[in-house]
Amino acid sequence: MLRGWLAAGLDPASVTVITRSGRGAPEGVRSLTALPVDETPATLMLGFKPQQLDDVAPSLAGLHPRLLLSILAGVEVAALADRFAADAIVRMMPNLPVAIGQGVTALHTPSADADVRAAAEAFATPLGHVEWVEEEGRFDSVTALAGCGPGFVFRYIDAMAQAGIALGLDADQARRLAIATVAGASAMAAGADVSPATLADRVASPGGSTRQGLNVLDDGDALVRLMTDTLAASDRRNREMAAAARR
Repeated sequence: MLRGWLAAGLDPASVTVITRSGRGAPEGVRSLTALPVDETPATLMLGFKPQQLDDVAPSLAGLHPRLLLSILAGVEVAALADRFAADAIVRMMPNLPVAIGQGVTALHTPSADADVRAAAEAFATPLGHVEWVEEEGRFDSVTALAGCGPGFVFRYIDAMAQAGIALGLDADQARRLAIATVAGASAMAAGADVSPATLADRVASPGGSTRQGLNVLDDGDALVRLMTDTLAASDRRNREMAAAARR
């Protein structure tokens, strides 16, 4: 995320990264193990494992940034407000492709302040697609779909490649074909004026090989049921982490 912001023009001298090691930040960015006691950032971003919330919070006590951004999965605004003082709090959920500027970032805040929302969008926009989630109760579900989604797509690509290998293809070739096929189909779906379901039906001529394969995926809504169970498992975990963070 930081590299994307720097590429979009953020001044590296305006950024301080706090890590246990105090190392690893991009060139020009100050990297420390703790924020100096006499400094309060205008914007503070929390980016660590949700389970570390109560370990990290005391080290930031006394800070009062204008904007607190949190990418902690499952940690609600109220739980953040209990632990951190800030004029405004925004939850962010980026997914992995933000690293190449083609990700999804979901945003939620209880604030109706246009400046707060504009500031959050300014951070999210260079990273790819931005979606506001107005009901915080929906945020865990959005996290399951978009935040966790790249992991599921990677697994699907690998499964396609493994299936190709089972048909006798070379492993490297099968992988290349699977990656290129998913990339092209995704780009086509993004630019289409019809749903992905309609595109699938359009490419599947009656009695053809694509239709025969779709019949397997569509039998008893097998693929839909599999993905529903997959997202439900991630959603449950997000809600468990939210419950653990409540006081």
